[in-house]
Amino acid sequence: VRTVAGDTGAEADVERAVGVAAEGAGLQAAVLSAGTGTMAPLVSTSLDEWERVMRTNLTGAFLAVKHAGAAIAAAGGGAIVGISSIAGPLTHRHMGPYCVSKAGLETLIRNAADELGRAGVRVNGVRPGLVRTELADPLLSDDQVLADYLAQMAISRVGTPDDIGAAVRFLCGPESTWITGQVLGVDGGHTLRRGPDIDHWATALFGDVAVTGIPQRG
Repeated sequence: VRTVAGDTGAEADVERAVGVAAEGAGLQAAVLSAGTGTMAPLVSTSLDEWERVMRTNLTGAFLAVKHAGAAIAAAGGGAIVGISSIAGPLTHRHMGPYCVSKAGLETLIRNAADELGRAGVRVNGVRPGLVRTELADPLLSDDQVLADYLAQMAISRVGTPDDIGAAVRFLCGPESTWITGQVLGVDGGHTLRRGPDIDHWATALFGDVAVTGIPQRG
C-alpha cells in the first residue's frame, strides 16, 4: 500500500497521486471517497464554508475523474466509483452545501460515464445512508436525530462501512462490466422517504433562523 499526502482540490496533487497509483501495472480502478460537510442554515452559511465543501466534494471529484479516467483508459479500461450520499437526492435542512455538492457529484458521474464509456471506463456511484463512522458520531449520539433517521428507513438500522465497501467492490469488479452511469443506493431504503429532521439541533446552535429561514437584522 502506498500513500500520497495532498489536497484533493489541488490539481497538481491529484495528478501526482494518480501517477503514483498508476506506476507498474497501471490503474484499473479509482474510488472517490474524500468528503466534508458543514451544518448551518443557508442564510447563515459563509462563502468560505460553501467553497470549502465544494472544493473537497465536487471539484476534487472532477479532478479525480479527469486524471484517473485518463490513466484507467490508458491501462485498457476499468472503473471509477464516486461516494455520494442520500443528501444528493433528498433535501437535508441546514446541510445545504453538502446536499448541493453530492447532487453535483451524481450529475458528474452520469456525464463522465457517457463520455468515458467509449474508452472502456465505467463510472458509477454509491449512495450511502447513515453509516456508523466517526464522521457520523454527532448524528448517532443525538437520540432524537437518530430516531428520525431510522423512522425514514425501510430497513431500520444504521449502516456499516462493510455495507458500503461491498457495493464499491461490486462496482469495481467483473460482475458489473455492463453497468455504468448508475448510483447504487446503500441506505436501508431511506431514499424511499424523506431526509432527516434536525431542526431542534440547528435551532440550539443558530436560533430561530433555523426554522424561519430569516436572519435577524441588527
